[in-house]
Amino acid sequence: MKIVIIGGTGLIGSKTVERLRSKGHEVIAASPNTGVNTITGAGVAEALAGAEVVLDLANSPSFEDKAVLDFFETSGRNLLAAEKLAGVKHHIALSVVGTERLQESGYFRGKLAQETLIKAGGLPYTIVHSTQFMEFLGGIAQSGSVGDKVHLSPAYVQPIASDDVADAMAAAALAIPVNGTIEIAGPERWRLSDLVARYLKAIGDSRLVEADPEARYFGARLDDGSLVSDNNPQLGKITFEQWFATSARK
Repeated sequence: MKIVIIGGTGLIGSKTVERLRSKGHEVIAASPNTGVNTITGAGVAEALAGAEVVLDLANSPSFEDKAVLDFFETSGRNLLAAEKLAGVKHHIALSVVGTERLQESGYFRGKLAQETLIKAGGLPYTIVHSTQFMEFLGGIAQSGSVGDKVHLSPAYVQPIASDDVADAMAAAALAIPVNGTIEIAGPERWRLSDLVARYLKAIGDSRLVEADPEARYFGARLDDGSLVSDNNPQLGKITFEQWFATSARK
């Protein structure tokens, strides 16, 4: 089977490509640096020729509100239109647990726009909602940093390792479309402020984390249920300690 992965050279994309190629599938790792650009349309039709499945793992290069929305709307429209012409049978997109609850954030407004296009696009689809990646803990800490302190919400998170995300995306590529959303999460639930404090201590970062219920998460105020799933998510296997021991410093 020919499978095209948009964003196929990124963190999740590259791991998903490896998994599907190891099972004998023809996999195209599509991204601007391989000549496939869903914003301009360059190379898209050629990459999709003969493809049965498309995974959209691309992310906006900018988190500025308008830029994010423009990216997901333009990319989504171009990609879905090209898939229809190519006869693609299954469109899969990676999104975020809590997207619909986090609409104060421009980033999550962009993700919701992407999901809305997919649902109205007329193609069989699967949307995978994932919790935060463990690999993003450093970026989350930076987003809340003011001087030598990090202000973060004490809301719950259930972070997942990128290897577990890639396993889930590869499985979705080989499954039938659900025409709905499935959710994936890590095996452990933490307070965001506690987990980031533990992460910073483990890497020798002296910044002090302060739990602040009013701290914004990429523009959105959180409550305990904002970033976690209670909808029977598929759970990854890799704990924070296991991830840190094997992957955090790579």
